Amino acid sequence: MDSDISFSRLKQFPLLIWILLFGSFITRGSFYMVWPFLAVILYNKFALSATQIGSVLSLAALISVFVSFIGSTVSDKIGRKPLMYATGVLYIVSFSLLAIAYSVLMFTIVITLCSIATSLWRPLTSALISDTLPDKATRELAMQSLYFAVNVGCAVGPMLGVWLGLTGEQSSFFITVYAFAFLLVLLAWGFKNQQVESNTQELNENSEVKQTSQPTSFRTTLQVLMQDRLLQCLILANVLCLFIYGQMDSSLVQYLTREHVPNLLELLSSIIFTNAMVIIFCQFLLLKMMSKRPILVRIRIGLVLLVISQLWFALNPVTLFIGWLGAVVIMSLAEAILFPTMSVHVDRIAPSNLKGAYFGATSFYDLGFAFAPLGGGLLLDAFNGPTLFAVCAAIAVIVFVLYSIMDKLKRPRHYLEESKQSD
Repeated sequence: MDSDISFSRLKQFPLLIWILLFGSFITRGSFYMVWPFLAVILYNKFALSATQIGSVLSLAALISVFVSFIGSTVSDKIGRKPLMYATGVLYIVSFSLLAIAYSVLMFTIVITLCSIATSLWRPLTSALISDTLPDKATRELAMQSLYFAVNVGCAVGPMLGVWLGLTGEQSSFFITVYAFAFLLVLLAWGFKNQQVESNTQELNENSEVKQTSQPTSFRTTLQVLMQDRLLQCLILANVLCLFIYGQMDSSLVQYLTREHVPNLLELLSSIIFTNAMVIIFCQFLLLKMMSKRPILVRIRIGLVLLVISQLWFALNPVTLFIGWLGAVVIMSLAEAILFPTMSVHVDRIAPSNLKGAYFGATSFYDLGFAFAPLGGGLLLDAFNGPTLFAVCAAIAVIVFVLYSIMDKLKRPRHYLEESKQSD
């Protein structure tokens, strides 16, 4: 991490930033009290197959990827504030409907709305932090704190849900509704105490980090994708990587449910809790340990750990509770290395006049998450759980190969001079 970043900068956070951090904690916590058990609810309520459940979740995720990309672009023109209020209202409405949905069609529509709200809220929160904090080091600390708050919420939510007896109950989705209603009240208070720029040109003039000279648009992004082979390879590699991680949210749950694993709800909550706690306690430690290693070397180390975790999942006896948690620890260590480093890698390769286009293109990483439930469901129905995770291990090896050849790929000449930065 940058040596200029210290926790003393927390004092520079205005009220709005603290509200966003606290809001991320309570909304993620309430979200993960109930969302991980959605596949269980669909299976118990409608007896859907793994492929059917995966199709519903993949459709919702796929739509949300493109809506998120559009929403982030629109927020540059109309401002973060109105779009955040609109997204908050969509959150409240969609989760309220999810708590009373009674048919497969209604569940499909409402789950899509929930996914759209979730995918919109994340980039809007990050953009608002960037708008509010002009100092680069303070802004980076706020981003790291946001990632930390989200993971704490992910850790606390599932366990609290089990302790309160909320898991598997459809009405428990109202918990997320109450949390977001409370957050919108806090946001209104924060906006009144904070002057936030919403016009793109004013942001460009006042912000320490200038936006790109070319506006981020679908046309610009597609041009970049077509011309830069390294970026294309990077996107493909990370789509595959997120496909693997996406199995944690749906396919693993379905596999364990169909195998009638003892203490299923406790195991699912423990898996999510373990994942979040490993990231929370190891995130900064791993970054410090690997700070002197080149970006691509760090990523390859993370991918080796990812391969090991998938093989562990494939070989672990279904009833071995501690074995599942051990595999999750290895997978979480890989995540703590890979996810922050991916963003740094994009920043390193992006030309200064196309930062927005490059980071906009990374929204397509989420296609991996979008197709994960469907792909995992098909593998579960056609084969079994061990085969699914063996395939994921093979995919991780492919990602490793892609990262090994990535820096040898040709790039447009006018990008090369601007993107040469030391690892």
